[in-house]
Amino acid sequence: MVVKSRFAPSPTGLMHMGNARTALFNALYAKGHQGTFLIRIEDTDEARSEDQYTEALLDDCHWLNITWQEGPHQEQGRGPYFQNQRQDIYDYYYQQLIDKNLAYPCFCTEQELAVHRKLQVAQGLPPRYAGTCRHLTPEQIEKKKEKGLKAALRFAVPKGIKIRFEDLIFGIKDFMSDDLGDFVIQKQTGGACFMFANAIDDALMGVTHALRGEDHLTNTPRQILILEQLGLTPPLYGHFPIILGQDGKPLSKRNGSQSIQALREQGFLPLAILNYMARLGHYYDTPTFLSYEELASQFQLEHIGRNPARFDYQQLLFWQKEALKVLSEADYLAWFQAELKTAWSDTKWSQFAALMRDNVVLPSEVKAWAEQLSQTHFEWDEESQQLLANTPKTYWSIAGEVLKQSGADYQAVINQLKTTLELKGKALFMPLRLALTGKMHGPELAKVLQFLGPEEAIRRLQQQA
Repeated sequence: MVVKSRFAPSPTGLMHMGNARTALFNALYAKGHQGTFLIRIEDTDEARSEDQYTEALLDDCHWLNITWQEGPHQEQGRGPYFQNQRQDIYDYYYQQLIDKNLAYPCFCTEQELAVHRKLQVAQGLPPRYAGTCRHLTPEQIEKKKEKGLKAALRFAVPKGIKIRFEDLIFGIKDFMSDDLGDFVIQKQTGGACFMFANAIDDALMGVTHALRGEDHLTNTPRQILILEQLGLTPPLYGHFPIILGQDGKPLSKRNGSQSIQALREQGFLPLAILNYMARLGHYYDTPTFLSYEELASQFQLEHIGRNPARFDYQQLLFWQKEALKVLSEADYLAWFQAELKTAWSDTKWSQFAALMRDNVVLPSEVKAWAEQLSQTHFEWDEESQQLLANTPKTYWSIAGEVLKQSGADYQAVINQLKTTLELKGKALFMPLRLALTGKMHGPELAKVLQFLGPEEAIRRLQQQA
């Protein structure tokens, strides 16, 4: 089988971790099987869909290197790839269902439907459509239309049918048609509903594998029924569990979710995000940092867990640090240099890059350190003040003298202080760190000395004398 997977977002907001992971899983699966990855924009929600979100979604995919071989700007003869341009196609298949007595107009209002649902729940029954309009005669239908009543179109679910399919992640699933209830496939406005348009487009565009969130699992038997009644071939479906926040609730803005655009603006690298997302509910035998090609070649549906994945920001930072390790010096400089206004020489920039490389994960941290090391006076917390107060005055003159003689030789300074003053541990190196950086933690002191140079280092030490 020639694999074709797809990502079908609704452009009603910015792309977040959940739908980005859906796009990634589908793209990795297609690439790993030398197949086609399709993007289709499902913009049937006229009230909420916006062009700016469509462009943002496509831009985010490009930035993440989730490239598609078919879809917007990649026409392969099965478009258009925007659902709001496919109404004639949907109307054709609506008419087929009507002609087969498999669809009927429903005039029930939202209020009436809500009352029916409440009654069913009160009686201990599952809430589903009661079939109120299923047996209206042509005359009754015409009278309602003459009154100006608007009708949705419902799919007449056949009775007594078992719908069985093999979920690519959860295995065999069985549903009874009698449990589904007749469902709406066309809105009162005439526009297509997700359930219908999504299924029709998958079949017509030749999608072979539809990997999506577990929240779509109950849609699958309905979509299979539609396609079978129309003589169309459904894709193979796979549903992966949702992502939870650290509080155990579905991931949202409240418990840590951020848009891909926001992560990009913070300075996260594309491959860092991909390495994290590819392991969010999916495991790799190789625990090390992987290229996009390696992520695809090692991606397996059997490695997708059946329990919800949990978002962990610290893990995202870990993969960011791993991504920074493989950047060339030029790319590393470009990553953060735009954030800084400091007019340093090329040599100084290179020294600063070397100083920061193993100590920061985001440009905001780089910026903070650039400002910190550019300061001429520091404000210390109480613990730092106490440590400096307990440091012998001769500490500073000894360190300064060694710097004059040896240049920025950190080990020479430490050795002399240790020998002369018999200091060790925090009392040996922490005063030097505080005097040079103003912080108790940070980059390697030997590199700090190289960056500052002996003259600036001596000047900072003399302020403590």
